[in-house]
Amino acid sequence: MAGRILLVDDDADTRRVFRDKLEHAGFQVDEAESAEAALGRLHGFQPDVVVTDIHMEGLTGLDLLERIREAMPDTQVVVMTGHEDMDSAVRAMREGAFDYLVKPVSLSRLEAVVSRCVEERALHDDAAGQGAEGEGDDAPLAADATVIGRDPRMIEIYKTIGVLARNRATVLVRGETGTGKEMIARAIHKHSAHASEPFVAVNCTALTDTLLESELFGHVKGAFTGAVGARRGYFELAGRGTIFLDEIGDTSPEFQTKLLRVLQERCFYPVGGEEPRTTEARVIAATHQPMEELVEEGGFREDLYFRLRVVEIHVPPLRERPGDIPLLARHLLARIRVETGSAVRHISDEAMELLQAHPWPGNVRELENALTRAAIVARGPVIGPDHLSLGVEAAADRPRSTTGAAAGDAGTESREGAAGV
Repeated sequence: MAGRILLVDDDADTRRVFRDKLEHAGFQVDEAESAEAALGRLHGFQPDVVVTDIHMEGLTGLDLLERIREAMPDTQVVVMTGHEDMDSAVRAMREGAFDYLVKPVSLSRLEAVVSRCVEERALHDDAAGQGAEGEGDDAPLAADATVIGRDPRMIEIYKTIGVLARNRATVLVRGETGTGKEMIARAIHKHSAHASEPFVAVNCTALTDTLLESELFGHVKGAFTGAVGARRGYFELAGRGTIFLDEIGDTSPEFQTKLLRVLQERCFYPVGGEEPRTTEARVIAATHQPMEELVEEGGFREDLYFRLRVVEIHVPPLRERPGDIPLLARHLLARIRVETGSAVRHISDEAMELLQAHPWPGNVRELENALTRAAIVARGPVIGPDHLSLGVEAAADRPRSTTGAAAGDAGTESREGAAGV
């Protein structure tokens, strides 16, 4: 079904190419060179879909999205950006954009997204004509975050973060060690309505069962040796914030049973206590373990597994997205330069080729370590091939096996979180 499409971009060539493609596909197309101009065309043209760039002079695409959602809430909005700006994308999707596209946008992808928008609008109009309410509010959302990467799988993660920022669903983040699972959790929390509440990261492998339960649920005086006073746990202290449980696959059956009760009933008992306490905290768990195998072998409760994976995010390893390495490397180097006082400013083309060819078994954490070492040993402003010790780094950062996990993972994950997945 043909629809009316308004293209908003300050680049005339982009508008022309997109217009030719969409008109050839049978859509009626108008265009505007700015958000201000687009606002002037809205009521006259009555678009079904607005496709807008984010970064423009004057009002931004995000400003335009907000105005459209207020004035014409049934109009679908697709946002585009040529920048690695995931915070903007998450905001766009949180505020109701239909999709988020990264430039350069393939014409076939543009046509497919616009077609879905028009179909969603038609379904909404049909439902409204039959007296239904609320249909169309669940259009696919997209997102971004304080994450870096333009791999299509990363873009899908950004979209999911945007969706999750609008609800309180429990999330399971899966990926190899060093991929940035805690960073994903922090991004979800950061963009949620309760970002001002605490974010608490707990490494499940670093604590015994008793200490883990004490940290999360609190304890009463005398509950165990050393419990000289009562203590409130994170589930109580976090309020409506987020509890991040790293390496949940390594927990004991006893702890799993208690966590299941929290997710089912939103209440818990402090260690040694008899009075239940309630919690409103959101739970985001992470693991590098093959959870399906653990469930099948009896090492993890199936009912808890399904409770945790209301939404599941798979973070791809760095070796599968080498195109993101230059973006990550430049971002990491800027931070490393500040932390170490290094004079390094750039990475040579030859060194960058080596970085992109390396398999990175330790993922982003290994990349950060390699660049930190290179920044320290380099005597000039440029990191060259001779400054990289990738063979040694690979051995040091080999991924953990599926039968164990290193303690302190949550803390190191948080460092990479400042850099991106």
